[in-house]
Amino acid sequence: MSEQKTRTEEFQVQGEEIIAKVKELVRQGNIRRISITSDEGKPIVDIPLTLGVVGALLLPQFAALGAIAALVARCTITIEKEEEEL
Repeated sequence: MSEQKTRTEEFQVQGEEIIAKVKELVRQGNIRRISITSDEGKPIVDIPLTLGVVGALLLPQFAALGAIAALVARCTITIEKEEEEL
């Protein structure tokens, strides 16, 4: 029987790289949550992802990320990723 384990990863990105990085992470498919914090550590946005959330359902979040990218120079993207233990 396999068990689900959650792992956290962080990525430092420039403001203009936010949307591309988030799209890349969403395509991986095993991401449960994406959180973006400012350089000062203040939370900017938190996007919970479920198995069925793709494409058009993420358009409002991508629009918000575009606005955030215009306001921040650097930020940290933190993801929660599910891994299967054997």
